[in-house]
Amino acid sequence: MNLKELSEKLGLSQTTVSRALNGYPEVAEATRRKILEAAAKHNYRPNARAKSLATGRAMAVGHVIPVSSQHEMVNPIFADFIAGAGESYLRHGYDMVLSLVPDDEEERAYRELAAKGSVDGIIVHGPRIDDTRVEMLRKIGLPFVVHGRMSRRIDDYDWVDVNNLSAFRRATEFLLDLGHRRIALINGLVSMDFAERRLMGYVEALEERGLENDDALIRSGEMTEAYGFDATTEMLALTEPPTAFLCSSMIAAMGVRRAVELAELKLARDVSIITHDDDLSYLSNGREVPIFTATRSSVRQAGRICAERVIDLVQNPDQPAQHCLLEAELTVGQSTGPAPTNQT
Repeated sequence: MNLKELSEKLGLSQTTVSRALNGYPEVAEATRRKILEAAAKHNYRPNARAKSLATGRAMAVGHVIPVSSQHEMVNPIFADFIAGAGESYLRHGYDMVLSLVPDDEEERAYRELAAKGSVDGIIVHGPRIDDTRVEMLRKIGLPFVVHGRMSRRIDDYDWVDVNNLSAFRRATEFLLDLGHRRIALINGLVSMDFAERRLMGYVEALEERGLENDDALIRSGEMTEAYGFDATTEMLALTEPPTAFLCSSMIAAMGVRRAVELAELKLARDVSIITHDDDLSYLSNGREVPIFTATRSSVRQAGRICAERVIDLVQNPDQPAQHCLLEAELTVGQSTGPAPTNQT
């Protein structure tokens, strides 16, 4: 169905229908609701090019993705985030523009998107502890939302993040309650904001129980299966090996599990594992009973929230910054058990 046919069904002018669908304020609210309901009923979606001409907007949101062997954006949770954001874009008639660039060309990519008018807003991914993208995006005038936070910034900006500190403090406390004292942390890259917050939660939980963190039990790196395997293999060879592992991703946790099994140790009896599980649609943590005990949050839902917020900023730019802190849920699976009685 096209705009003319929808207008004829409603007995309204094409101009009125178009203005209602594009959010113009001069259309009466009762008329707007009637038009939106009819559009949904007849599965009508405005032509993106026509809508762009009508609104003066690109009707697109940009995602600049660094392509690097040393960057957390290679983590496949990004696919679920994009799926969630895509649901919101579709609902609002927006397109998605993905720009894959080398690390050292990221700023140029943002500036080109703004200069060409290719996008109306940006979602910023993988915030680093010392991140300069907030100043840059403000200077070039693109509305933006950060997926995550930038720990050392004191100014305000829009962000959506999971409570990483609280999640990892709770996970560490759970292992401590099971009697574990040698708890290893398999963390993400130390330059990334989420990794610093997870380390803080882990250290806080240990200190509250009068324990000092042991640097020999902390690793930071790209969260791959091989990284989890190599780090665990090294730690299990220590004179005092860990009895529990806290992992920053399901993928790294798989490597931890492989190393444990190769060492002929039994999961949940000799070694326990807790992982952060982003509730991935294609990488399920078991069905009825979770394989891993995990701190869970939906990255797909985070994608939806970020997309809704950046579209809101595009349409209503003069509003204060908003923050959305998502809490992770601790789910108990088959990977944790009491500490072995022979630990020192």
